[in-house]
Amino acid sequence: MGLKAIGLLSPGDMGHVIGQRLIGHGMPVLTCLVGRSERTRGLAAKAGIKDVPTYGDVIRETDMILSVMVPGEAVKAATRVADALRETGESTVYVDLNAIAPATGREIDGIIRGAGSRYVDASIIGGPPRPGTSTKFYASGPDVEAFQTLCDYGLEVRPLGPEVGQGKGIKMVYGALTKGLSAISAQLLMAAQEMGLYDALEALHEETQGVQRKRMVNAVPNMPNRSRRWVSEMEEIAKTYEALGITGKMYEGAAEFYRYVGGTSLAEEKAETMDRSRTLRQVIEQLCDQL
Repeated sequence: MGLKAIGLLSPGDMGHVIGQRLIGHGMPVLTCLVGRSERTRGLAAKAGIKDVPTYGDVIRETDMILSVMVPGEAVKAATRVADALRETGESTVYVDLNAIAPATGREIDGIIRGAGSRYVDASIIGGPPRPGTSTKFYASGPDVEAFQTLCDYGLEVRPLGPEVGQGKGIKMVYGALTKGLSAISAQLLMAAQEMGLYDALEALHEETQGVQRKRMVNAVPNMPNRSRRWVSEMEEIAKTYEALGITGKMYEGAAEFYRYVGGTSLAEEKAETMDRSRTLRQVIEQLCDQL
């Protein structure tokens, strides 16, 4: 499959780095920034992503669209693209990379195929794909080979098979561990702080839970400014579990915890402005101060 350009919705924290990676490997990337923030516009410009006026322009000038956004916006984005596909009479390969449940992915599959285009069920495991990182793009569905073309442009695409839903499923069970543990860790440390037991618990963790202690130190301070977009991801994980007959209530609880963190001042920080010298204990103290 020869590609002339890739459409990207949207060039935020993750998306703009994906766009930058593709551009660095010789693939032009376009987006539509109508309604987007000045920060997103700046990230797109920094990455060299071309801004075009409408979704229709993105469709006409590209062969494939990558959707990378807050999970709660995934269906709306697919619907806007489907409307533009009908208006232009064009077709595309629509790759949804969002952290959503398999059932939500199948809903988007119906929206895109209903507009006469192809859909790839995919997800991102790892952080933004910068040099030295090992970001992986898992994908499934009957048109997964089209997405694999991007292996030639700097992305590591791992196919899972022809079944729509598996590309999302692996993200759900992986995120259940990584982001679920961050919620559990922050919450238990807050409880210890409120009971005057932080020092004792810290010493006990260092004595008996060294690996988990290291993970807390590395993960929790970087969590607050991501907490708002993790709310919907936890809700999608709960939805995934419930569809399998497994209780999703612990992830409904994680969503509620991230909703709380998202209402604190720490969540107002951006990747460029957060205080990276702030310790785990300082984060926990600030979260407790705002209870």
